[in-house]
Amino acid sequence: MTLEILPQASPHIRHGSNIGQPLTRRDGVLKVTGRARYAADNHPPGMLYAVLAVSSIARGRVKSLNVEAAKSHKGVVDVMTSVNRPKLAQDPDEKSNPFMFRLDLLQNDRVRYANQPIAVVIAESLEAATEGAALLAPQYEAEPARVGLDGAESFVPPGVGVGGPAEIRKGDVEAGLDAATKRIDATYETPSQYHNAMEPHAIVAAWDGDRLSIDTPSQGLAMARGRIAGLFGLSPENIHIRSPFLGGGFGSKGLISGPQILGVLAAKLVGRPVKLVLRRDQMYGPVGHRPPTRQRLRIGVDGEGRLTALDHRAKTASSTFDDFFEAAADISHTLYASPAIATSHEAVRIDIGTPLFMRAPGEATGSIALESAIDEAAAACGLDPLAFRVRNYAEVEPISGKPFSSKALRECYAQGAERFGWARRPLAPRQMRDKDGFLVGWGVGTATFPALMFHAEARAIIRRDGTGLVESGAHDMGQGAWTALAQIAADGLALDLDQIEFRAGSSDLPDAGIAGGSAHTATAGMAIHSAGADAIAKLAELATRDERSPLYGAGNAGLVARNGRLRRRDDESRSESYAEILARAGLGEIEGRGASAADPAAQSTYAMHAHGAVFAEVKVDPDLGQIRATRLVGAFAAGRVINPRLVRSQYHGGMIWGVSFALNEQAIIDRRSGRVMNADLAEYHVPVNADIVSIEALLVHEDDPYVNALGVKGVGEIGVTGAAGAVANAVWHATGMRVRRFPIKLEDVLTPAG
Repeated sequence: MTLEILPQASPHIRHGSNIGQPLTRRDGVLKVTGRARYAADNHPPGMLYAVLAVSSIARGRVKSLNVEAAKSHKGVVDVMTSVNRPKLAQDPDEKSNPFMFRLDLLQNDRVRYANQPIAVVIAESLEAATEGAALLAPQYEAEPARVGLDGAESFVPPGVGVGGPAEIRKGDVEAGLDAATKRIDATYETPSQYHNAMEPHAIVAAWDGDRLSIDTPSQGLAMARGRIAGLFGLSPENIHIRSPFLGGGFGSKGLISGPQILGVLAAKLVGRPVKLVLRRDQMYGPVGHRPPTRQRLRIGVDGEGRLTALDHRAKTASSTFDDFFEAAADISHTLYASPAIATSHEAVRIDIGTPLFMRAPGEATGSIALESAIDEAAAACGLDPLAFRVRNYAEVEPISGKPFSSKALRECYAQGAERFGWARRPLAPRQMRDKDGFLVGWGVGTATFPALMFHAEARAIIRRDGTGLVESGAHDMGQGAWTALAQIAADGLALDLDQIEFRAGSSDLPDAGIAGGSAHTATAGMAIHSAGADAIAKLAELATRDERSPLYGAGNAGLVARNGRLRRRDDESRSESYAEILARAGLGEIEGRGASAADPAAQSTYAMHAHGAVFAEVKVDPDLGQIRATRLVGAFAAGRVINPRLVRSQYHGGMIWGVSFALNEQAIIDRRSGRVMNADLAEYHVPVNADIVSIEALLVHEDDPYVNALGVKGVGEIGVTGAAGAVANAVWHATGMRVRRFPIKLEDVLTPAG
């Protein structure tokens, strides 16, 4: 018997679809009323408070700690150091896969970076623990800190990103440069940046024999549970992690961090539940960051304004004890057509915490340099920067020659330019002023991000009353996953959204993969969609084999699932509700299982990316040098849109981060101590609402039949990649000064840039 069940066959044509509706967040009321429970909101009976003591030097060893003074302080229960830390089943410096990084868990007295945990004080109150940590008064044997991209000897890393090659070449770059009519040779620098999510890393851990209960923010519950299981020698089933809400993550909560494990160790040491929450300044070091880069771009252009060569070389930094190397140059693989492309990376090891994934890792740092260089090439040719980009439009992926699974970038350029009014832009810089005399500049940047997908699982249940339950250990860090995934769940079961109970955010649910790489909706969504299809297929089999059912013998005619009923495709008057089918079969429910993973055949055949174009307006005070981004318009094509309201929100957030990248964010490092000097939200500058005057995101239609069955691409990170370059280019257009070191500062536009 062949059944054609609509949720499985084609998610695009179901009537009354939940997908595509601009619904408000299902968790919105909980958040605005303060009823959403984050990790640190949990207080199990008998709970103690733990506070980290962290190093004030970047390199050396801890010579002494006044443990007795701390332990004698009123309310302090214990102090955990390298001497009395409970034993682990696994060396925290051991690595068995590319997503495993070394942790500082009080292994010894060595200090490898500033803000490294050196002890944990556990007390009856937060105040007592904080005061006890101060009483430790550590003494050090300090060594000179190695700081910055010139702080150590350079080397070629073994790989960049997650196992990517450090160098890739296509064609003869030197010959292409020699043949060029115009050449650009420019170096751009980006600083260290830190995630700074509103919710700091936190954990509440409680042991019950060999069972462990944890509340902690996590972008990857299954990976976190596996890492903890390995470190403590536990069965993963004995670990329960709850993470229903995250107050932002941006990659920093994708992997379990050292401070979170220290909270678990502290609970084991004292035999009581323990809460450990990082202070804001303690977020600068042990939980990852975006490393600095220095990028040299050489571009050759012929007499018709077409690229002859593109050479992108990036230098980055990692810690002295682990390997994470920002793949900044790889952005040049995908955007512009050139017969010769070369990308390469070098690195230094300095005394910092290991850099890790931070929103659009590699793409964000690489794109601001590439988009600036492309603008410089356009200016050298006397061409409008948008026209130059269109002239060098890549019909296939430049580095591989693969066709794109879909690419609506031309439409993004056209729609964004029309909305922004780009046709009125004068070619030369410093030609526009507003009524107050401020210099006005317009810039454009191309946005791109790979369409990734990971493995995930889900469970879907149709209940006897006709409602549905869908479960997946998915993660919502503010992007709206609870809403978008529930819409997919409702569509997968052909029910209205209010008939669906959606459960997520707990490690005892099916593994939803990781909420990273802008892949969560595609990854968890496909698993959820498949689980719904499986449940309906099983329900259809019950009905078509039951002689009492009006659907009996439907055979090749197939069935359609719609609004909680199965209908014959050839005669929709013959239908039956889910509840009727289950009741007659004597079943309380029927369960479907689903899984998702990237299609290796499609990936080997097609290049899969989301695309966009961001147009930015800035105003610059010619006397004071103050810069303000006054208008942003982004046009993006990212396959099928599950929820337009949430997608626009993500695009807005990405574009705002792009403004921040170009104009605000920078970790200032003390070259003597290796410490971050602006480790707080007062001096680590990010835009606030008043800084974003006007922002708009256009959703450009795009169908992608290859990326996955839902046709979904990610939207979380792509906005950064276009906006940062657009703002930087707008500053040049306003002032005539090309700034190549970011963020752009007041003094950069008051004096000629180098």
